[in-house]
Amino acid sequence: MIGDVLTSSILFEALRHKYPNAQLHYLINEHTFPVVENNPFIDDFIFFTKKEETSKKALLQFAKRIKAKQYDIVIDVYSKISSNIITAFSQAKTKISYHKPYTTFLYHHNIKRVKDLTGGNLAILHRMQLLEPLGIEASSISPKIYLTAEEISNSKTFLEKNNIQLDQPLYMIGVLGSGPNKTYPFSYMAQIIDAIIAEKPDAQILFNYIPNQKTEAESIYNLCQPVTKKQIYFNVFGKSLREFLAITKHCNALIGNEGGAINMAKALQIKTFAIFSPWIDKNTWNLFENNQNVSVHLKDFKPEIYNKPEKAFKGEATQLYQEFKPELFIEQLKNFLKT
Repeated sequence: MIGDVLTSSILFEALRHKYPNAQLHYLINEHTFPVVENNPFIDDFIFFTKKEETSKKALLQFAKRIKAKQYDIVIDVYSKISSNIITAFSQAKTKISYHKPYTTFLYHHNIKRVKDLTGGNLAILHRMQLLEPLGIEASSISPKIYLTAEEISNSKTFLEKNNIQLDQPLYMIGVLGSGPNKTYPFSYMAQIIDAIIAEKPDAQILFNYIPNQKTEAESIYNLCQPVTKKQIYFNVFGKSLREFLAITKHCNALIGNEGGAINMAKALQIKTFAIFSPWIDKNTWNLFENNQNVSVHLKDFKPEIYNKPEKAFKGEATQLYQEFKPELFIEQLKNFLKT
C-alpha cells in the first residue's frame, strides 16, 4: 500500500547515515513509486508487478533475479509469503524481518514489535526497530516526499487557471478511503464539508478522488448544502498521483479519511485532520500527532465499545461508522481550522 511504502522509506535516510557509500535499493509495488520518486537516499528501485503477484512461476523467476544481485543485507518490512520467498532466495549474509513463529528459520534477526507507545507513531518505531541489528538506533526521522520545482510551479499554474485563489484558504478533502470499511459515511462527510464552509466561508474545497471514483465523489458533493457546493471545485483534481501531490502542496490542510492521502500530506508538511476507521489502530498510524496533525477515532469518544482490539471490529465497520457522528468532533475540527 502507498502509505506503507512511504512510511518504510524512512529506513533509507537512517541507512544512508550509517552506510554513506552503500548501494540502497527499494523493492516496491510499481504503482507506489510516485511517493518515493526523487528520494535522494535511494539508489535504485525494483518493481514488483501484477505479474509476480499472480503467477508463482513469475515470482520464482523474480526471486532468482534478486539472488543474482548478491545483496549483503535484506530487510523484509512486508513479511508476507511473497517477500519470504524473495528473501530466502536472496542468500543475503544478513536477513532481517519481524518475528513470526513460522518464518524465524528464514531470517538471521527476527524483531519483536514494541506493542505500545505513548503518543502513537508505532508505525515509525516498528520500522526503525528493523535497523537495530545493524547498530542503528531509533530516531525521529519522518517520511518525506520530494517534488521538483517544476512540479510545484506547474500545479500552481493549473490551480490559478481554474480560478483558485491561493491567497484564500484551500482545503483538500479525502472524501473516500481505500475501501468501504475505511470510508466515512457519505452523509456524515457532507456534514463535515458543510461545517468547514460554515467556519471558513471563503474557503475553497478540492476533492481527492480518481476518475473511477467520480460517481461516489459526486454522491458526497450532492449531499452538501448549496452554499457549500459553490465553494467546491469538483473538477479540479490531479489526474496522476504526482499531480495530486503537487496540488496538495499548495493546500492549507488535508481533511478526511485516514489513509494514504493523509500520510502523503504529512510527508509534504501539510496540516492534516484525519478521521480514522473504527477498526484501524490509531496508536499505530497517528503519525506525528500535534496541533498541526489532528486525528479522531470512535474509540476517543466511546471507549466502552472496544472490549477487544480494533482489528477485531473490521467486519463491523459499517455499523460502528454510524455511531461515529460528526457532532462528536465538530468542535475539534473548528479549532483545527482556526489554527
